[in-house]
Order: sequence, then structure tokens, then C-alpha cells
Amino acid sequence: MTFTKSVDQTTILQGDRSKLKDLLRLRLNACGWSDQVRLLCREAIKEQDSINCDALVQQVTPKARALIPDTVKKELLQKIKTILVQQEGIDI
Repeated sequence: MTFTKSVDQTTILQGDRSKLKDLLRLRLNACGWSDQVRLLCREAIKEQDSINCDALVQQVTPKARALIPDTVKKELLQKIKTILVQQEGIDI
């Protein structure tokens, strides 16, 4: 089993996955990331008049991921590590 699958299973079973998602959503909204992604979507739609949802997601996703602040990534990673250490005694 890979480390990623172990993290997914552990967080799902313990109910922490929704807490992590809520924290991520809160931090991304607080730093203005959601507004930036919304603007990226509008620009992509203006450039291509007839773009479907899948194509829009495929076009915007790499740019949106690059816009996530390092502080948010580090905070989320630290939370995951803390949860794993507390629940499973996994030493990271």
C-alpha cells in the first residue's frame, strides 16, 4: 500500500478528511485564491466562446494549482502529519 493511499484511508476512516477539506477551503478563500480562479475561468471562456466544462477544468486546473500559496500547502501538510502521528503513531 502506498503512503498516499494510507493517508486517504486513515483520514476517511477517522472523519478528518472533511475537516481537512474545510480548512483548505477556508484558507484558499481567505487568501483570495477562489477569486483568482474565478477570473481564470472567465478569461478562458472569453478566449474560447464554445468551451465545455471538462475543457475548462482541464485548462484552468494547472494554473489554479500553481496559484495555491506555499503557506497553505505547508499548513495542510503539517495538519496531515499531526493527524497521522496522533492516530496511527506513524513517525514522519
